[in-house]
Amino acid sequence: MRYCVTQSRELESVLMGLIAECLFMDKHPQLNTSLFIVPEGFERFDDYLELLDIANALLKAQGYDGVYQLASFHPDYCFDGQDEADAANYTNRAPLPVLHIIRESALSEALLGYRNPESIPRRNIQFTRRKGADFFATILQGCRWP
Repeated sequence: MRYCVTQSRELESVLMGLIAECLFMDKHPQLNTSLFIVPEGFERFDDYLELLDIANALLKAQGYDGVYQLASFHPDYCFDGQDEADAANYTNRAPLPVLHIIRESALSEALLGYRNPESIPRRNIQFTRRKGADFFATILQGCRWP
């Protein structure tokens, strides 16, 4: 696992940094995941979703389709059609906006050990709803960026 924090707030620069991180992962095949953290410039969830859409298109255009995939995390993450207060949204919430770069071959290998891997998101949602939104909000409140 690697953590990479971009200092940029500008879309183009952030995207260039994302590709640079993919190139780093190309050179380090033992690295299966990197958290590409974007602390500034994408605080609004809609701006972050635009970044995510463009980032996914860029990965495909750069030939990374099937090599890396992005998982997305944001402090205000809200699944389409869900109430913002739904605890299920905490499965994709984080203290800061994050593009989680995952090496697909490693993910496929990891999922071989799971029976019914398609049930993982449902189980995560059930867990967050059982714990409740307040539980996770308290945890995130304790995470502060300098």
